[in-house]
Amino acid sequence: MTTEVDIAAPLRIADLRAARDPVRVVVSPQVRDRVTTARSFLSEVLGDDRAVYGSTTGFGALVGYAGRADLRDQADNTLAHLGAGQGPDLAPEVVRATLLLRAWSLARGVSGVSPHVVDALAAMLATTFVPAVPRLGSVGASGDLIPLGAAAQALRGRGHAYVDGVRLPAAQALAQAGLEPLPLDGRDALALVNGTSLTTAATALALWSVRASHRAVQVLTTLLADLLGCDPQFLDARLLNAYGHPGAIDVGAAMRRVGDGIVASGKRPLQEPYSIRCAPQLLGAAEDALRHVGAVVAADLGSVSDNPLFFPDDDAVVHGGNFFGQPAAFAADLLSMVVAQVGNLAERQLDLLVDPNRNGGLPPMLAAGPGQQHGLQGVQLASTALIAEIRRDTMPASMQSLPTNLHNQDVVPLGTQAALRALDQARLLHLIVGSLAVGLRQAAYVGARTPSAPGCAEVLAALAEAVPPVDPDRPLDGDVQRAADVVETLVTSLPWGDRRDA
Repeated sequence: MTTEVDIAAPLRIADLRAARDPVRVVVSPQVRDRVTTARSFLSEVLGDDRAVYGSTTGFGALVGYAGRADLRDQADNTLAHLGAGQGPDLAPEVVRATLLLRAWSLARGVSGVSPHVVDALAAMLATTFVPAVPRLGSVGASGDLIPLGAAAQALRGRGHAYVDGVRLPAAQALAQAGLEPLPLDGRDALALVNGTSLTTAATALALWSVRASHRAVQVLTTLLADLLGCDPQFLDARLLNAYGHPGAIDVGAAMRRVGDGIVASGKRPLQEPYSIRCAPQLLGAAEDALRHVGAVVAADLGSVSDNPLFFPDDDAVVHGGNFFGQPAAFAADLLSMVVAQVGNLAERQLDLLVDPNRNGGLPPMLAAGPGQQHGLQGVQLASTALIAEIRRDTMPASMQSLPTNLHNQDVVPLGTQAALRALDQARLLHLIVGSLAVGLRQAAYVGARTPSAPGCAEVLAALAEAVPPVDPDRPLDGDVQRAADVVETLVTSLPWGDRRDA
């Protein structure tokens, strides 16, 4: 059944995720009325010969020069010079989430856009049509100009687009999807490109993925402690309440729910390595950071980020900088830091698990027949490579400002780069989670004790059903992905207290 998204209502990350498939976007009479009112006001303003950026002027550093007299020709004036993107195409689900967010923003009725633009975006989202959008070219100031410019051109039948996953010339793709080329004037074109919708969409999708992995690591850490027979006092509520950080307190409570009933084996050291003992503090700090990112994403999902904005009731056209994506830039960089440290934790836990000197005497590499078989040796190598890839690319983007555009854009946030990088890293973290999960399943097969906590036993049973024992050796790439999917699906059914998602 096709998902329905009412753009008169607040937008959620779940809506962005749903847009990877065809969705029915509801454009209510209320939405159409307010968009029409702002559009009529723009006509009045232009009739009064008032200056309106992008409608009567050039763009960016050339704002001091007159634009083209014909408003329809001004659309070409807006979009042609933005055809400078490079690199591979963005993932289709990111582009479609971006355009749903753009439709929602334009539907607020303060952008001066033609009502048929919102209708066209809604019609596109009901099909499998996806503009081909190059990844490279946005500095996240004046919005995501070059990526959104490519999307706008595809909607006009220029450039390229995908239909049913096949890349075609955009005009052919539109016809195949049953869509008409989108007519635009200068204001329509500028409203489509002059916002942070790509930055926000990528940050939101990354947050969703990272939060799922973060919760999965909480569950897997608890299962690890149970399989090894660790003393669960590192999760004691009194201990974490004394620590005082809300994230750690809530993470500890969630881990205690999964691990309720853990009985220490008495064979472990009094104090476990930090990758177990300090897990609630590390994951709790990550929880606090994710809450901040969630608040930024929630604000951006409710934001109108183009320029200028039109307020008919006040007879005002207001020029400014809502397209400056600094909040998401900071948030995406913080998200990248969370990914790196949560990934570090999971990778170190896998290292502990395969080491016979620290895993309670389980065979090296959890091999069913060491020497004749190699168990998790390849998976650990790949996991180490994945975390190295994440860590190598964790330099904050939001502090890399470079002046451009004749110093009109003399500071830029680079939020698009931060957001897309965080989304890439989130996918790698998902695989590290799967690597640890496969290790835990194999540990149970080669001699780890039966979980003493019912919640841990449930997690292990789900993994055992999805991943056969590694005996004999086999390629485990598919098992890693399957295990990650299983555990992250499982955690969605667990109670998470008062933790919030955007």
